[in-house]
Amino acid sequence: MTGNDVLLVHGGTPLEGEIRVRGAKNLVPKAMVAALLGSEPSRLRNVPDIRDVRVVRGLLQLHGVTVRPGEEPGELILDPTYVESANVADIDAHAGSSRIPILFCGPLLHRLGHAFIPGLGGCDIGGRPIDFHFDVLRQFGATIEKREGGQYLEAPQRLRGCKIRLPYPSVGSTEQVLLTAVLAEGVTELSNAAVEPEIEDLICVLQKMGAIISVDTDRTIRITGVDRLSGYNHKALPDRLEAASWASAALATGGNIYVRGAQQRSMMTFLNTYRKVGGAFEIDDEGIRFWHPGGPLKAIALETDVHPGFQTDWQQPLVVALTQATGLSIVHETVYESRLGFTSALNQMGAHIQLYRECLGGSACRFGQRNFLHSAVVSGPTKLQGADLVIPDLRGGFSYLIAALAAEGTSRVHGIDLINRGYENFMEKLQELGAKVELPNGDLV
Repeated sequence: MTGNDVLLVHGGTPLEGEIRVRGAKNLVPKAMVAALLGSEPSRLRNVPDIRDVRVVRGLLQLHGVTVRPGEEPGELILDPTYVESANVADIDAHAGSSRIPILFCGPLLHRLGHAFIPGLGGCDIGGRPIDFHFDVLRQFGATIEKREGGQYLEAPQRLRGCKIRLPYPSVGSTEQVLLTAVLAEGVTELSNAAVEPEIEDLICVLQKMGAIISVDTDRTIRITGVDRLSGYNHKALPDRLEAASWASAALATGGNIYVRGAQQRSMMTFLNTYRKVGGAFEIDDEGIRFWHPGGPLKAIALETDVHPGFQTDWQQPLVVALTQATGLSIVHETVYESRLGFTSALNQMGAHIQLYRECLGGSACRFGQRNFLHSAVVSGPTKLQGADLVIPDLRGGFSYLIAALAAEGTSRVHGIDLINRGYENFMEKLQELGAKVELPNGDLV
């Protein structure tokens, strides 16, 4: 790792001040891919400067899409007028940097009749098989051939709508179906679909382009294919996952953070849990203020789930705060089977967290009896001590930052560049909140 990929964190200082969150990482890159489907330019606003956005921008440009800044900060103009095939070697250069390329399949099949998808990267937090994506595309009528470095897809004829039932309400699979079905012939019925706010916002984007999409209360989405889509003008919804990360940082460090851009509606489940733990918050039209009101935090029982349940991406940052709660907290992770692996480093810092293969919580889940350590018991409060930490994944990495900020002494956090995938200007934000952080050469961040 380079020196610029290591951060020295001097803990023990409460985070206080104001930061801003912009568009959601789990929406913006997908909305950028959606622009490929249009016959006219699209305008996307509230775009964060994160690595996933840069990866998708590069892939779009390789395929002939013009991407340029708009007039206002955080605005992109995407012009897909001259979509073309990209050089396989150029596409392959992006292999391993993101999981977003898999979502290019449907749009490229519609626009070009073929697509090449490189090997995929992303966070190692559990199984996220891509086989289902390809199975779905075959149902639409695509043919798929494995080639060196990736998969080559063709659509000999226009893709056709079909009936699909997801074995699990996967966000990525739902996005794949939406981006493919909107221009397919006939009606597509997707049951057991994901209905996260970011999915709803993607549907809003597609509807603005001319798509016909209805969402039923039983997680069924029906898409009537159309012959043509136009561009869109859309402001991305704020990143509720980043907002919750900063909220947990305020709680763990005994701080007070105003998150401008945070919205109550998409965070209601998190806010309820935050209050149960003992955190305080105040909502206004521009954002939400989160703070530790003093006194002991309370242990809780927590179970992650798909929306509208407690989001898995909220879990890791909040677990750091739970190490400071009085009593035994129980955490049951039901979305990603390996997501609790990050807790081993917290134990090295002084936390008391035990992992279990059993489903500890209100219900059994698909990981029960499958030998996955997917439940945790957090005993607190415990004093955390600075340590050498290697970031394992995006949310786990931010959680390590929170732990280092809450700990006594200095921590060396390795692999911080991974956090750039989903947290815009996070080191500048740390500075704005009064965090004592520096690069190993002594430069302030």
